[in-house]
Order: sequence, then C-alpha cells, then structure tokens
Amino acid sequence: MNHYTVTGFSSIPTFAYGLVRDLRVRWALKEAGLPYDVELVDPAIRKSDAFRQKQPFGMVPAFAADGLELFESGAILHLLAEKSEALMPAAESHRAWTMVWMYAALNTVEPPIDLLLSIDLQHSGEEWAMLRRPAVVETVLDRLAVLARQLDDRDFLVDRFTAADILMATVLRLIRHTELVASQPAVDAYLKRCEARPAFEKALAEQLEEYANTIRAAA
Repeated sequence: MNHYTVTGFSSIPTFAYGLVRDLRVRWALKEAGLPYDVELVDPAIRKSDAFRQKQPFGMVPAFAADGLELFESGAILHLLAEKSEALMPAAESHRAWTMVWMYAALNTVEPPIDLLLSIDLQHSGEEWAMLRRPAVVETVLDRLAVLARQLDDRDFLVDRFTAADILMATVLRLIRHTELVASQPAVDAYLKRCEARPAFEKALAEQLEEYANTIRAAA
C-alpha cells in the first residue's frame, strides 16, 4: 500500500486562507480515494536547510510517496494522475488533453492571475502596482475568455472531471477577491461546480481547521 505525506504550513496570513497550494494535492488525493498524512511546518523555518531539503524554494507543498520526495504541485498531481483514473482517463486522447490543460492552467492562466493577486493583496497602493494593474487585468480577461469558449458546451475541461480541473479551479480561486471570474458566466459556473465537489469541500475544511488549531494553540 502506498504511503503519502503532504507537507503544508501550520499558519498563513488570513488573506491566503484556502489558496495555499498544498490544497491542490489534498484535493487530488481525496478525489482518488488515497489516504495520506499531513505534516505541518512553521513558516518561520521555510528558509532553513532542513526544510529546503524537502522543498528547495522554501514553499509548500512538499510531498512524499513511499520514500520518493517531490515538490511543485503540478508535478505531484501528474504523479497522482498517472496512478488514478479518477484524475486522468485511460483513453489516450483524453489523457493527452488532460495533460494539455494541466500545463495550460500552470503556464498560461496562473502567471497573470498570480501577479494580479500580488498586486491587489500585497502591493495595493504602490505606484508600480497601480500602473501595472490595467495591463494585467486585460491579460487575465483574455485568458478567461478562452476558458469560457472551452467550457461553453461542457461541464469540465476534458469531458469529465480530471486533475486539470483541480489545477484550473485552484488557479481561478486566486482572484476570488475580484469580479473577473463572475464576468464570464461559463467560467463562474465551472468554478462553482468544482468547488461543490465533496472532495474539494473536505480538503478545504481540513486545511482551514489546521490553521484554526494553530491559532487556538497559540491563544
């Protein structure tokens, strides 16, 4: 039996609740019905040599699978998708398109969305951010328009729910503080559909409860 361990932070700023990327791995594991342990680390040690042996960039998630230690949420989901048809269909063409949309989520859709998150929630009011924001919003809207066309006649990116939807949905959640997703009804409905999945709800509740436990322990 495989043994999986997901590493996440024990606490984060409240604006990032539900956005930290270990959520992607938890969600995938729950969709696949794979049991796992959670290892929580204090963000204060993220630059330590010990933690950087797990995650060279001092971020989360880190992941262990039967002695194999990985980092980067996309790579971890790829590994899990190869192990579970719940995350990637068996048909070759559907597997290929699952991979295409996994990479699209991470390489094309996430960068401008992540930049907008940074501008709005970490650098709001700074001159460079105010000057840069309109162009970033324009790029985000372009990406959302492409997604809307892809989702116009389907519930998920590749005919049925896959690992690509986990990545795309968690990317879209990064701009939940805006109305940009709502401006594209097909994308908005898609995100709500993903967030309504029991595996997502359980993974999110688990992560948020861990943050709450840290606060209670410190009180």
